[in-house]
Amino acid sequence: MTSRIVAAVLALITAALASMAIPLGLLTAAQDRRDFRADTLASARSTANLAEEGIGDGASDPLLSRAIRELARRGDWAGVYDATGHEVAGTGPALLTAAALHAALRTAAPRSYPAAGRLTATVPIRADGGRHIIGTVVLSRSTATLTHRIVVLWTLIGVVSLAGLLAAGVIAVGLARWASRPITTLAEAARRLGDGDLETRAAIRSGPPEVRRLAAAFSTMAARLQALIHGHQAMVADVSHQVRTPLAALRLRLDLLAQDCDEATAAELAGAQEEIGRLTRLVNGLLTVARAEHSTATPARIAANAVAADRAAAWRPAAEERGVTLTIVSPDPVTVQAVDGHLEQILDNLLANALEAVPSGGTITLTVRAAAALARVTVADTGRGMTATQQQAAFRRFTTGSPGGTGLGLAIVDRLVTANGGTVSLADTPGGGLTVTIELPLSPGRAHSRRPADLNQS
Repeated sequence: MTSRIVAAVLALITAALASMAIPLGLLTAAQDRRDFRADTLASARSTANLAEEGIGDGASDPLLSRAIRELARRGDWAGVYDATGHEVAGTGPALLTAAALHAALRTAAPRSYPAAGRLTATVPIRADGGRHIIGTVVLSRSTATLTHRIVVLWTLIGVVSLAGLLAAGVIAVGLARWASRPITTLAEAARRLGDGDLETRAAIRSGPPEVRRLAAAFSTMAARLQALIHGHQAMVADVSHQVRTPLAALRLRLDLLAQDCDEATAAELAGAQEEIGRLTRLVNGLLTVARAEHSTATPARIAANAVAADRAAAWRPAAEERGVTLTIVSPDPVTVQAVDGHLEQILDNLLANALEAVPSGGTITLTVRAAAALARVTVADTGRGMTATQQQAAFRRFTTGSPGGTGLGLAIVDRLVTANGGTVSLADTPGGGLTVTIELPLSPGRAHSRRPADLNQS
């Protein structure tokens, strides 16, 4: 932003200076040239007036000689010629060729023309009240002083313009920093708030009034957001306690009743136990989704390959019991940036879903690889798979193809992955089945120091 403001101000000042300085310089230089030509012609006319009597009388005129010497002292070349082209008085070299001199003697009007760094003027000498031309005066004056004056003029214009540009640049930089610094501060505060630092406020005391008002509105929004999230977290904790406790008590009572009842009643109580178990999973899933959607934890560096190996080891006994082969492919260490514990929940939900879908003799392959700036985690199974319509709706709550499922597993995965700045997608496994691909941002630092044993306890 600073560079754009400075560039815009400098472009505007440059255009303004160019529109004024260049025409001013051209007009002033043209006026200097006109003045130089007029002065040269005036000197030639004065000499012609002095030469009129001398040429008419055929005698030398001391005033004319003095005038010629004065012109020579100033560096001018002058020559006085009679009607036959004979030089009556002069300062040195021939100023005109014979043809040019003959043409000047036939010209009734004064003339001037530049030639080889000099300006040459010819003025006719008239007699008898100006009716007859009896000679001509040729005056050649160096244009060095004129050129020097024009160079000085353009130099001054250039220096003044450059000084104006420098001053404008300094002012533009100050203005840009004054305007952009609070915006940068506000952007940084928004980034920290998005990363989960709910204590972030934008304390801006300088800058444009509009930005200060925006900062005040941002701080108000952050405070209200903090209050809402804290209230929601408190509600989630209360619901977790208030709902799980009665369910646990109800399950215990049903277990006690099942001990002293007949076979038919025991079967009914077992069905009730299954429904209570399903309700418990549903409540736990809803609480997990709520926590993921309102997660404010700070991301940490997590060793994704270590977490994957730990979760695969934890689920392998269940897979073997079902006759399913669970393998893990993790050739290189991969470190991701994620909230502590979220990757474990993601893998647990994916592996649980895969085990429900894969029949005996099937396989589940868990792969962890680094791809560009992302870590790619895939869970590929050889189960029943999903249709294209089912894949489109898979991340919605309560959408399930399993009779006893809650429809929250993939919804939880989607919320957790999104909360960590990643993406999740579904695809068909070659040969049949479903492949879930998770992409999370890589961490440039060292991996999280937690050991797999620690991860298994979280």
